[in-house]
Amino acid sequence: MLYLSLKFIHLISLVLLFGTGLGSAWYKWMADRSHNLDHITVVNRHVVLADWLFTTPTIMVQPITGILMVQLLGVPMTSLWLWLSVVLFLLAGACWLPVVWLQIRMRDLAQQAVSHKTALSTQYWRYARIWFWLGVPAFVAMVLVVFLMVVKPV
Repeated sequence: MLYLSLKFIHLISLVLLFGTGLGSAWYKWMADRSHNLDHITVVNRHVVLADWLFTTPTIMVQPITGILMVQLLGVPMTSLWLWLSVVLFLLAGACWLPVVWLQIRMRDLAQQAVSHKTALSTQYWRYARIWFWLGVPAFVAMVLVVFLMVVKPV
């Protein structure tokens, strides 16, 4: 029963992590493409909030529940699929940390533009490009982690 409870928590946190990340990325990217400053400002604020409410806790829950499950099953920590999952998870995290900083900066830059009734700065758009390209390897890494979690290739 403990294993199934951990697995349930692990899967729910995976869904929240993956869903929040993909949903936030989609809505922010689409808001940026609209060039509607009010829309961009609101979406940036919500993306930052979603990261704090959903992404951050799930980033902590995933390794804790994952480690507990492999220990309960007696899976060696040196298993290739597990080792690759950890490396890919860390890669996604290494991309996510600067993304969080960029999102906070873009939120603030958008709010400043609204407050001063100016267009978004070139710095905002530079950050948006970096944010997008950091998302690509993070997304691919997380897809591969999910694949490894499900298939557990020998």
